Amino acid sequence: YRAELKGDILNLALGHSHPIDYKLPVGVTASVIKDNRDVYVKLESNNKQLLGQTAAKIRSFREPEPYKGKGVRYRNEVVKMKAGKSGKK
Repeated sequence: YRAELKGDILNLALGHSHPIDYKLPVGVTASVIKDNRDVYVKLESNNKQLLGQTAAKIRSFREPEPYKGKGVRYRNEVVKMKAGKSGKK
């Protein structure tokens, strides 16, 4: 997945057929940190409720799925993995 910040618009490429442009609410600032393969979006705000709502909205664009673990996660979030069809016996 890719993320890019243009002013106050967060441009996300999350594997959908189209890129997602999310306009950050007033009072929330973001920065994109690229580390080898991983991309991190760091959100900052003085308003904790607004910050949580913004993070939840960004996560809702591609929630982590339990079979491969792909998706947008919070920092230090652990996704409980499920066994696929071949793991069921």
